[in-house]
Amino acid sequence: MGLCYSVDRTTGKEPGETSSTVELADDSSGRWRRPRDLKGGGEVEGVQEVSGRLISNGSSEIACLYTQQGKKGTNQDAMLVFENFCSRDGTVFCGVFDGHGPFGHMVAKKVRDTLPSTLSTQLKLTSESDQNGLVNEKGTEEDEEEAQRSECVTTMDEQWCELNPNENIDALPEMYLPLKHALLKSCQQIDKDLKMHPTIDCFCSGTTSVTLIKQGEDLVVGNIGDSRAVLATRDLDNALVAVQLTIDLKPDLPSESARIQKCKGRVFALQDEPEVARVWLPNSDSPGLAMARAFGDFCLKDYGLISVPDINYRRLTERDQFIILASDGVWDVLSNKEAVDIIASAPSRSTAARALVDTAVRSWRIKYPTSKNDDCTVVCLFLQDSSVSNVVKDSHKEEESIESVSISNKVEEEEGEIVPVKEESIPKSCRTESKMMTTMTLAECISVAQDDEEWSALEGLTRVNSLLSIPRFLSGELRSSSWRKWL
Repeated sequence: MGLCYSVDRTTGKEPGETSSTVELADDSSGRWRRPRDLKGGGEVEGVQEVSGRLISNGSSEIACLYTQQGKKGTNQDAMLVFENFCSRDGTVFCGVFDGHGPFGHMVAKKVRDTLPSTLSTQLKLTSESDQNGLVNEKGTEEDEEEAQRSECVTTMDEQWCELNPNENIDALPEMYLPLKHALLKSCQQIDKDLKMHPTIDCFCSGTTSVTLIKQGEDLVVGNIGDSRAVLATRDLDNALVAVQLTIDLKPDLPSESARIQKCKGRVFALQDEPEVARVWLPNSDSPGLAMARAFGDFCLKDYGLISVPDINYRRLTERDQFIILASDGVWDVLSNKEAVDIIASAPSRSTAARALVDTAVRSWRIKYPTSKNDDCTVVCLFLQDSSVSNVVKDSHKEEESIESVSISNKVEEEEGEIVPVKEESIPKSCRTESKMMTTMTLAECISVAQDDEEWSALEGLTRVNSLLSIPRFLSGELRSSSWRKWL
């Protein structure tokens, strides 16, 4: 998990570091003490503290992020908010990565740490190629052959990328196509590096990825797997509505299933969980992966699993309020509208992500009391200025309080009659006792209100695990040699 922190056992020093970095005990036992700059989880402070980069629970002026470990073991989720991305003011890069398999936590953190730098490099290369031309007329024959091989590899990896036939190229901004091509090449490069990684075994381990790049009013979202991005915006009546920006790339989607079956992979669900389609090897009932795209998982890469992101563009408006990126641990128990309402009702921006995670954890206990809840990770990117959003939020709360009072009066007057209540109003169970409101958190209030309600959501079914079983491993040498022929 995290960084590999090596120490010279003879000197007690890290290679290239001074003696002040690592301390030894005063006695002769030679036991290693935790360095002063080494944080919990094996992450070095100098590496984690990058200007404008958040990877742990916290918040900034425009974003908040929070993750909580589930009951299945190590937290395999990772998250990222990178402000002033590529040294550009107003450009933000956000991502949520949900790992699975024995080394899923390592894969998720590896992708989180390498994707921004790889994307930045690809953007620079794309900009230089646009200025100098795609083909150098004075180049040697070897350079031309290498460019052809590179183009061939890109074409093979991009052949499954579903381009939107209704996409009007003329209506898209100038930044979209270069950014899209750079993101495609970055994901291809990262997956290739994972194949040859010396310490992370990605044969039956991988991660999903949902990322966004916001540059001014332009928004580009890339999705690999079943994590999700949801936009909160206001309609003509100033009501808050949820807009799903990504598609959960499940194996039972017609386009995904057709690709997998064309590559000799199998797609079917188990009898115990008929609504969860999984990907299986042609001649073995493994591994049972519950997603159609992922980084890693090279045991299935020859049978239809790809790491090509589904990329979409959206032009933001002044009605758009915030964007939620979350792993499937949240979406398995909460709908898009519920998640948007929870973020909008949070006491402050800095607590919004945690409020959503707390609600998801409590919903797991209520809806699936016999199941172990999944890891839950949320990144919330606010699009409007805090002062403007607070004014809108305060006026919205005043309308809700007036509406709730009028509704409660009607309930008292109309004995026994059922009066419909809007979803935006405060739940009745949280209005009954003022003392309960002061002691309960927002997440507890919402979970109690929904305890007796019928629940439904997109793909809302608990899973045993994203990866059901692991195929028998080959020896290390045979497996590494077999990976090399896939390159």
